[in-house]
Amino acid sequence: MAALLFISFIVLLLIGVPVAFAIAAAALLVLLKGDVKLLILVQRMFASTDSFSLIAVPFFIFAGDLLAKGKVSRVLVEFAESLLGMLKGGLSIVSVLAGMFFAAISGSGAATTAAVGATLIPELKKRGYREDSAAALIAAAGTIGVVIPPSVPMVLYAVISEDSVNTLFKNGFVPGVLMGVILIAISLYQAHKFNYPKGKAFSVGNVLRTFKEAIWGILMPVIILGGIFSGYFTPSEAAAVAVIYAIFVSFFIYRDLDFKGLVEIMKGSAKTSAVIMIIIACSGPFGWVLANYKIPEAIASGVLGISTNKYVIMFLISLIILLAGVFMETSSAIIILSPVFLPLVKAMGISTIHFGILFVVGIAIGMITPPVAINLFVASGITGLPIERISKSVIPYLIGLIIVFFMIVYVPLLIPGLM
Repeated sequence: MAALLFISFIVLLLIGVPVAFAIAAAALLVLLKGDVKLLILVQRMFASTDSFSLIAVPFFIFAGDLLAKGKVSRVLVEFAESLLGMLKGGLSIVSVLAGMFFAAISGSGAATTAAVGATLIPELKKRGYREDSAAALIAAAGTIGVVIPPSVPMVLYAVISEDSVNTLFKNGFVPGVLMGVILIAISLYQAHKFNYPKGKAFSVGNVLRTFKEAIWGILMPVIILGGIFSGYFTPSEAAAVAVIYAIFVSFFIYRDLDFKGLVEIMKGSAKTSAVIMIIIACSGPFGWVLANYKIPEAIASGVLGISTNKYVIMFLISLIILLAGVFMETSSAIIILSPVFLPLVKAMGISTIHFGILFVVGIAIGMITPPVAINLFVASGITGLPIERISKSVIPYLIGLIIVFFMIVYVPLLIPGLM
């Protein structure tokens, strides 16, 4: 049954069947062969979406889209530049910091890349930065969008693993900061290598002016994350608060959004949310088949038969996660692979929180590894450069992020909640 499930799924993907339908069809084939009542298919599709935590997914996507298409991203970038733009290659640092800050708002890698890239890539090009390198840097910084909370993939993982979304969010900060630090270090090296210019001289007046403009954007993650961690509201409620706050700021503070624009953003967010929710629904029967035929336990026994060394097994799992990110979209990979890996992880005594964080980081790296490299496609759309050219420039950043990934895998003390 395991062979039928995975082979049919891979074949369906190779012939171009959308991921959601490939998942459901593979599960259906196993159900037919096993002579199980097909009613289970519909029951599990409904049950997999019947979770309060999943309410956060469409709301965080909507909030991210509202801010990505508005003035917030621009004023945040201007504030960051007023602080660090005077350094050699300072605009590279600003690019990464802007990506990290926007990550604390959007919960999406593509939204982070789009918001920061639309503002900064033209400015980087104007100041003499190589356009392909600038696009690669911002695409790489966009991967932090799903690591620093709020994070849509963390919500999906929490639903599957039955862990606390709040706990996962708390443990996402340090890995996200580490990713940002390595990207800044690489970008500074390249700034000196290519002799990039310094920005405007530091001015306290300019800092105060840009801070005044950006304060409404700065307050958003403070309100969302502060409310979650202080216990005032759950992550799902925080997502709704984020939408209300984003609409308020866009309509009444920055006044860069009208009703027509709001409707268009709602349509785009609804499409993105629908894709994720259909995948979640179709993963229900897939997960039931895995559990019913004890496929994860069989895989765990098989892997433990190869080696009982925890570090060797974690290395193998890490390679599979990185490889999955190359060929699969982030949400799909988490929904499909989490039920497979979790029994093995638990058998080795590894914290499911630690595994969740490293899983999200590893899959996030897939956002800049072709062929399924959503951040590179977004950067290509902004610049008009072919994706092959950006892919070459992203290699140094990709290597840096992989180093951070393996640090998180093998040094769990980097995650404060596991100390």
